[in-house]
Amino acid sequence: MTYSDTFLRDVLKTTKTVACVGVSLNEVRPSYFVARYLTLKKFEVYGVNPAYSGKSAFGHDLVGSLRDLPDDLRIDMVDIFRRSEQAGAVVDEALEVLGPRGLKTIWMQIGVEDHEAAARAQASGVQVVMNRCPKIEYQRLFGELRWGGFATGRISSKL
Repeated sequence: MTYSDTFLRDVLKTTKTVACVGVSLNEVRPSYFVARYLTLKKFEVYGVNPAYSGKSAFGHDLVGSLRDLPDDLRIDMVDIFRRSEQAGAVVDEALEVLGPRGLKTIWMQIGVEDHEAAARAQASGVQVVMNRCPKIEYQRLFGELRWGGFATGRISSKL
């Protein structure tokens, strides 16, 4: 699937709260540094992983499932760090539990795709991004890659 920069930028600009399903507390795991990065960018991040239920990270207690999030909490985006074959169950739980609370986006991480689950979400009025990383897209769309010398349009090495 392809997504316009305008669409992705709008998703990231309008998202305030994120539930990261499958987040790890291991600092070298991608799910950890993506959640940490989003927190540094002022997103409210809620970790979801039964292995870490009750532990604290990113400013909140982690929960075992989306059902365990506080009833009055509105989650704008669910970021899925699960295998593609597990994504459908996460999408269904998100639609059931968070859909009535105003869920706007299902985001499946790099390598995660489930077109049937995406169709179910879109039919429920929830936008979907698959096979992308919000950290990478945020950096790309809001100019942070330039800090590392990427996307500058200049070749800086000399022979």
